[in-house]
Amino acid sequence: MLGFIIIASIITSLISLIGIFTLILNNTLTQKLLIFFIALSAGIMMGATFFHLLPEAFAKLPVKTVLFITLMAFILFLLIEKLLHWRHCHDGVCDHHNTLGYMNLIGDGVHNLIDGLIIAGAFLTDIKLGTIITLGVVLHEIPQELSDFGVLIYSGFSKKRALLFNLFSGLTSVLGALIGYFASYYITDLSSFLLPLAAGGFLYISASDLIPEIREQTNLNRSRVAVATFLLGIFIAYGMIYLE
Repeated sequence: MLGFIIIASIITSLISLIGIFTLILNNTLTQKLLIFFIALSAGIMMGATFFHLLPEAFAKLPVKTVLFITLMAFILFLLIEKLLHWRHCHDGVCDHHNTLGYMNLIGDGVHNLIDGLIIAGAFLTDIKLGTIITLGVVLHEIPQELSDFGVLIYSGFSKKRALLFNLFSGLTSVLGALIGYFASYYITDLSSFLLPLAAGGFLYISASDLIPEIREQTNLNRSRVAVATFLLGIFIAYGMIYLE
């Protein structure tokens, strides 16, 4: 199981290098691709929350405990965003100064650390659950890391330095995964408590960050594609229930 956890966390960490594609693709094409990943990620995160994370958590913990941890996780992600200035601006143009560029890295590092914990908890519960959670994290990381790369460039980082620092921030996901795995030997039912943590995080990210991006689409055709892709993400998450 440790092998699955390490591989999944490394994959999510390497997404931090996706900023290099902004050097290859033109801005118009990048924006068209971003809305696809944003919508698909939102759908998978919503589907994973209601079809996988919460049902698994309810089977292992009292309902009130699950709902309390989910709410606290939702608030935790809000605090990460506000206190550490971690936020997503998917057009890559944010009002960040140089100092806030570093704050963005710190916030993103904390966020990736939590992602690693969530991935570990999911795989410790079930390989199928770990797979769908990793997919949701990866799809969410694509627009996020493109945004973070843009923020660092805007803050005065060179392109090479921005990629390197983004990679260091992304590698905290591996650290979080290892902490989650080894801590499970000492904390009884740790993976069960990580499930509602993941649910609260997924709900916050999808509802406060990703879905607003879909809602703000003004082009009718792009809006239709975004909504259809969002529903596709939910369908994929639902379909994973029946995979053996």
